[in-house]
Amino acid sequence: MQCPKCKKMELQDGMLSDNLSVKWCAECSGIWIPTSEYQAWQEYQRRWAQQNPEPVDQDIDFIPSPYDSRAALCPECSNYLSRAKVPFKNPFYIERCMSCGGIWCDNGEWEMLEYLGFQSEIEQMFSSAWQAKQREQNLAQKERDALVNKLGPDIADYVFQLAEVLKDHPYGDFAASYMLRRFESVKKGVPESHQEGRDK
Repeated sequence: MQCPKCKKMELQDGMLSDNLSVKWCAECSGIWIPTSEYQAWQEYQRRWAQQNPEPVDQDIDFIPSPYDSRAALCPECSNYLSRAKVPFKNPFYIERCMSCGGIWCDNGEWEMLEYLGFQSEIEQMFSSAWQAKQREQNLAQKERDALVNKLGPDIADYVFQLAEVLKDHPYGDFAASYMLRRFESVKKGVPESHQEGRDK
C-alpha cells in the first residue's frame, strides 16, 4: 500500500493512542486509518472517553503539513479522497475515502484532532451540519475574544455571566432592550434622569 501523498514509500504498520492500528509513511509521516480499525476504536472511545471534554485554547500555533494542500487517491481503492476543513487558527484538512471509509491525516493532524476533541467524530466532520456548527462556534469565540480585548477580562467576564443569567429569564429580552436604550441615550446626550423616566 503506497503513501497517497509523497508517493515514495510503502505504508508501514503503526499504532496510535488507545490501540488504534494504522498505516504510516516514513517519508512524510502521514497516517492512513482503515475504516475497520477506526470503527473498532470508536466503540472503545464510546465506552471510556470523557463525555464533556474541557474547552481548549484554539489560539495554539500549528503549521499544517506542506502535503495538506495536495489532492490524493485512496491507498486502498484508488478513489479520490474527500476533504473536510478543520476550523482552527491555521485551518487544515482531514481526508476520507467516501467509498471504503478510510481516513488520511497528514503529519501532526491526528494530534491536533485529539487536542481539539474531534478525533472520535471524523465521519461527522464531512457533513454540512457539522461544518455549519463549527463556523457558528468559531464566530461566537471571536466575539468573546473581541469583547475581552475591548473591555478587559474582568468586565467581559461580568458581561458573560449576565448574558447567561438573562438568556433563560422570561424577561431577559426586556433587560437587553433597557441596556440598549441606555447606551443610545448616552450617545445622544439624553440626561440619565430623563431616560429613567421613560423606562418606568
